[in-house]
Amino acid sequence: MTSGCDDPFHCVTCSDEGVEMHVVAVDEDRGLALCAAPDGTRSSVEIALVGAVGPGDGLLVHAGTALTRLTEAPVP
Repeated sequence: MTSGCDDPFHCVTCSDEGVEMHVVAVDEDRGLALCAAPDGTRSSVEIALVGAVGPGDGLLVHAGTALTRLTEAPVP
């Protein structure tokens, strides 16, 4: 049996899509990251599900929560 969903960025529960965002800054005390979407909009994102993140990391975000890490920022 399959779910019928071939798009990994689509929520089967509410039909919304996940958004790829990049971490701008992290507030570890609150478990939040300021993230930027491709169109430049910024929002606070809950990061408990993905663990420690840093500026430049790519995240898949849905409903204000980071669901998974897509990329890690290169180490200088």
